[in-house]
Amino acid sequence: MPFRRIIWISVLKDQRETARTEAFSDGVIAFAITLLVLNLKDPLLDPALSQKSLFQGLLGQWPAFFAFVTSFATILIMWVNHHNMFTYIKRVNTTLLFLNGLLLFFIVLTAFTTLLIANHVGLKQSSDGTTAAAFYSGNAMILGTVWSTISYYCAKTGLVPAGPGGYRFLVGPLPYAIAFSLSFLNAFLSLVVVLVIAGFWTLASRGFWRTALAQAT
Repeated sequence: MPFRRIIWISVLKDQRETARTEAFSDGVIAFAITLLVLNLKDPLLDPALSQKSLFQGLLGQWPAFFAFVTSFATILIMWVNHHNMFTYIKRVNTTLLFLNGLLLFFIVLTAFTTLLIANHVGLKQSSDGTTAAAFYSGNAMILGTVWSTISYYCAKTGLVPAGPGGYRFLVGPLPYAIAFSLSFLNAFLSLVVVLVIAGFWTLASRGFWRTALAQAT
């Protein structure tokens, strides 16, 4: 078999494996985002709110809407960065597949933690609200840790361009750790911090991948 053909077959095999990983990840993330909206219900179906107007019922569901927006933004930026990262990755290995699977596990778990927020967190601090916010921000902190691990591993093994900007993702878990600590003092404020973090990474990731593209070319 000619040498060029061997190289071409190897390249096609690597690209096929990468495409399978991306397709599986996109499907899981899409499913996780879909689960989030299931936490939003018609408030008048709740016997406790059946005597109120629809507008009053919707206002009473503001924690569910806020948690939905926060979780949607968090998962969306994870997907955007995941997509951008895989534009540079031309091959995958077993370690990366397991790390990617771990990331997807906690992304799907976000739907459950969002449900806890919708049911137990309000402006007034409560023990159940504290537990829900701690569980939610704790899951976000683990998500940030796993994402940072993937970014570090890919940069360390040469799967993506490293450069100075590539290691900025190592600070990912730190803001979420602040949100986790804050949940014991003010559950709602903890959610605000998570939303701000998602907004920050939305802007910061654009600069990172622009730098990575410049280094790659």
